[in-house]
Amino acid sequence: MTKNDKGAVVITGTSTGLGRATVLLLDKQGYRVFAGVRTEKDAESLKQAASGNLTPIIMDITKAEEIKSALEFVSLAIGDEGLLALINNAYVGVDGPLECIPIDDIRWNFEVNVIGQIAVTQAFLPMIRKAKGRIINISAICGKLALPYRGLLSASKFLIEAITDSLRIELRSSGIEVLSILPEGIITSEQADKVEANCEKVLANMSTEMKAIYGKNFRIFMENSAKGNRTTGLPVEKVTAVILEALEASKPKREYFVAKSPWESKLNALYKRLVPHQYFYDNLFKNI
Repeated sequence: MTKNDKGAVVITGTSTGLGRATVLLLDKQGYRVFAGVRTEKDAESLKQAASGNLTPIIMDITKAEEIKSALEFVSLAIGDEGLLALINNAYVGVDGPLECIPIDDIRWNFEVNVIGQIAVTQAFLPMIRKAKGRIINISAICGKLALPYRGLLSASKFLIEAITDSLRIELRSSGIEVLSILPEGIITSEQADKVEANCEKVLANMSTEMKAIYGKNFRIFMENSAKGNRTTGLPVEKVTAVILEALEASKPKREYFVAKSPWESKLNALYKRLVPHQYFYDNLFKNI
């Protein structure tokens, strides 16, 4: 492969949705992209959609051997160039009332959404340091405002925000920028399908007692979430444009809120701290 003037970028979780849209945009912009996927089928799909500068890499972020293999491949490919950026995008959504979620599913949520992110970051940090590059963590609005029935996603994104803050301080002496992107729900049909399927699965596994307690509100909330992923959410292009901005800014912001009204999102995060807890959540979720 020929060295690209814009530099090399590694992105996790690029098979579908935001990850796929991001790597295709960066590829179009002239970056040398290494796109993390979990299957050969997804790798082939990306190859067909992109230029020769995009290289899919098999990397399940919960598997140490795959992270190591991906690291060795990227290291050989870019040599002394170093890594311009690592974009931690991979995640899983484990939805449902916390009382009803199996403990093994809870462990899996944190294995992917937190431990896997740290493992990938640790692995690629020497290459990022070499280029004085940056780490971009894809968080979410629920990393500031916890959501009902998405307690595990909210918890993992709160942790990503904390990890981002800690890394920013620890890596300052290395000249490495660390920042987070906090989008609202994004329009992706694949995510809408997952939300709907997961909702039905959770409801099917609930006891009669749990359905009486949670069933109605849970279904309403998840139907609204799926609707956001199909029609009313953010266009994925709005989020990818902000990721590109964060990658290219000479002085990047600490965090980027991506919403129809970013200032409203920021004010809600502040509002939560200033008013009584129950008052805030009664108003935020008054429709439920």
